[in-house]
Amino acid sequence: MPHLGLVTLVVRDYDEAIAFYVDRVGFTLVEDTPRGGGVRWVVVAPPGSTETALLLARAGNPEQAARVGDQTGGRVALFLNTDDFDRDHRRMTASGVRFVEPPRHEPYGSVAVFEDLYGNRWDLIEPRTAAIQPRTAAQD
Repeated sequence: MPHLGLVTLVVRDYDEAIAFYVDRVGFTLVEDTPRGGGVRWVVVAPPGSTETALLLARAGNPEQAARVGDQTGGRVALFLNTDDFDRDHRRMTASGVRFVEPPRHEPYGSVAVFEDLYGNRWDLIEPRTAAIQPRTAAQD
């Protein structure tokens, strides 16, 4: 089955974006290849990720620059799954990641919203391992 390989995130500067995602969020720098004219192919991913990664693309014109930090109109744009919410929330907070709300525990798992260095919103989420069963009319 096909899968998402890369998701593009428009950034102001390659190096500051790499520093944020690698040093603060804890991603791995997968590739940083010059493409000429100051353009680079920069890919970061969560450690161990084998399918989906982020392509950090520097804004190349004023229209793209205007979208940096607001690519989804203020909605949560990306969802970072974890197998240990408390560990990763503590580590990210200690490294300077700004969470915009306290952690909460929902029927689907533990979650907290954080912002990247530009203001794009992410969910850090530990999904529940047990499947949630729908309620029946008899249970209500």
